[in-house]
Amino acid sequence: MTAVVVAVAEPRASALAAELDLEGVRVVRVTSPAGILPLPPETEALLVPATRDVLTPALVAACDRAGVRILAVGEGDSRLPARFGLPAALPADVAGWEVAAALAAESPATAERPTGPANRVTAVWGPQGSPGRSTLAIQLSVELARAGRRTALVDADTVAPSIALLLGLGDDAPGIAAACRRAELGALDDAELTRLAAVLQTSAGEIEVLGGLNRPSRWPELSESRLRMTLQACRGWAEETVVDVAAAFDADDEATFDLAGPRRHAATAATLREADAIVAVAAADPLGISRFLRDHAELRRLCGATPVTVVVNQVRPGPLGIDARGQIRRTLERFAGITDVAFLPLDQRAADAALLHARPMADVTPRSPLVAAVRRLARTVAPAAEPATAGSSTGSSRGARRPLPARAARGA
Repeated sequence: MTAVVVAVAEPRASALAAELDLEGVRVVRVTSPAGILPLPPETEALLVPATRDVLTPALVAACDRAGVRILAVGEGDSRLPARFGLPAALPADVAGWEVAAALAAESPATAERPTGPANRVTAVWGPQGSPGRSTLAIQLSVELARAGRRTALVDADTVAPSIALLLGLGDDAPGIAAACRRAELGALDDAELTRLAAVLQTSAGEIEVLGGLNRPSRWPELSESRLRMTLQACRGWAEETVVDVAAAFDADDEATFDLAGPRRHAATAATLREADAIVAVAAADPLGISRFLRDHAELRRLCGATPVTVVVNQVRPGPLGIDARGQIRRTLERFAGITDVAFLPLDQRAADAALLHARPMADVTPRSPLVAAVRRLARTVAPAAEPATAGSSTGSSRGARRPLPARAARGA
């Protein structure tokens, strides 16, 4: 006799439990969707609504660890179960005998659940001197969204936040500061992140944007503990979270006598420690490479074994002569042991057009060589995320992927 937890809304939950009992299925608990965890030890299967606020990566992971089958019920988001390798959702008015039949059936989708790419937080860092961190973070987000991944873009720069300005978004939106406050209170979930984020419509679909501070003087709001909790919540909310951070992560300018006080660069250090991958950006000129080499060793010490993709931006023959790439490769290998380097060409026309229109480059100059180079970089950073429409500059719309409750919450 299968032991089942029914976690759907009343009054259907009690009625369904009674029907399952008649079918010989043992219901060990009837609960609301908000009170699923922890599961009783004897649980073998779980019935939950097919909505993004209930069927989360954390719930699926907990059920995987306990060996509990998940049956989604309802049509809140028809594509959501497939993202976790689950069978298609049962109808909202499913009868008890239908649930019993689904439990008895050998489902290949359940027995051989594919392990898709895990949700990731990617930090975009670079040394002082404007190597192009924010521009790269924006364009990388677009290309990850084009690959069919639900993508969020976060501005955690406590020195010169610029994502909202570069994208033409109002800097009075709640953004990352409000998310950090909610995280400290333990009230930051997927629905709250959706409410706080601004939606950016791009040629690749929607990107959720948590804008930065509207005044750099508010940097104490992005404390290390707050930001780490926020990024952990983002990892469950979006499949790809790209975080733009400031250059400095040391303590040189802090009051060393106040060890318990807030730290100006704690946000950068917290993001680099929390990230699943780091994109380290250097400007392709002698000063930019020198600054990168000076900080690279400290970056490696801070992030440990986290993969670091080194990107040299704004490559052109002027400052380094004809063989700019060769010189940069030899320098990075000699002084830092870096042999794998990605190069992004300087495309001033595309950069100017993006600034003029306050849009991602892929939207205003889709044929730019810089856009093509970042697209290749996205496949390196997230190799499991293949483009949804190969060779297309438009990609597939993500509007249909947005859950209906989130739309309703935003319109409220």
